[in-house]
Amino acid sequence: MNIDDWRSQIKRGTLEFSILLMISQGPCYGYEIISRLERRPILAAKESTVYPLLRRLLGEGYLTSFWQESSQGLPPRKYYAVTERGMDYLAAMSGEWESLLEAINEIKEGTQHG
Repeated sequence: MNIDDWRSQIKRGTLEFSILLMISQGPCYGYEIISRLERRPILAAKESTVYPLLRRLLGEGYLTSFWQESSQGLPPRKYYAVTERGMDYLAAMSGEWESLLEAINEIKEGTQHG
């Protein structure tokens, strides 16, 4: 396995978490999510990855969506917001993420746990 394969595996496991974190900070539309991810190359993802993920999160009840008209004469945009169920899921993911980081840092530092 090369570093690109490894990076792809990391991205697959963290993209959902990253997207939920972004949307939890305020409603976002699809292209905005993609653009914000692109600013962080390790998280950059294509439309063919992001939109199916958004549809799945909607279907699972973690997100809701609504259409909003543009003030600049552009077509309406579909915005996504995190539901209460999604916030519970995000809180659980955050706890797992913190545990993972703690375990990795312990291993890097050579410290023993418990």
